[in-house]
Amino acid sequence: QLQLVESGGGLVQPGGSLRLSCAASGFTLDYYAIGWFRQAPGKEREGVSCFSSSGGSANYADSVKGRFTIYRDNGKTTVYLQMNSLKREDTAVYYCAAVFVGHIQGCSLLNREYGYWGQGTQVTVSS
Repeated sequence: QLQLVESGGGLVQPGGSLRLSCAASGFTLDYYAIGWFRQAPGKEREGVSCFSSSGGSANYADSVKGRFTIYRDNGKTTVYLQMNSLKREDTAVYYCAAVFVGHIQGCSLLNREYGYWGQGTQVTVSS
C-alpha cells in the first residue's frame, strides 16, 4: 500500500530554519513526482515545491524561491524540503503528495494532479 508520511514540522522563530521529510512506503520514487503543498487557516491549499521523478528538476512557488530547497535521498524513498529564512506567512500545515508520471523531467505545483497525500505536518513561524 502506497503511503506518505511527513515529519519535521514545529515552532520556529522568524528567520529560522526547518527541514521537512516526506517518507514513502510501498513504492520508490523513480516514477513518481513529489510535491509539497501547504494550507494556512482560511486559505486554499497551495503548491510550494515539487521534485521530478527523474530527479533532474524541481519547481518552486515564487513566494519561497531562494529560501526553500527540495531534494531527494539516493535511496529514492524520502523527499526533503529545507526551509530557510522562514517568515510568519509560511505558517501552515504542510503536506507532501505523489503522482505517478513515469520517469520524466518536470513536475507540477497543481494539487489536483496529485493522488496520494500524507497527513500533514504543522509549521508555525512565530516569535
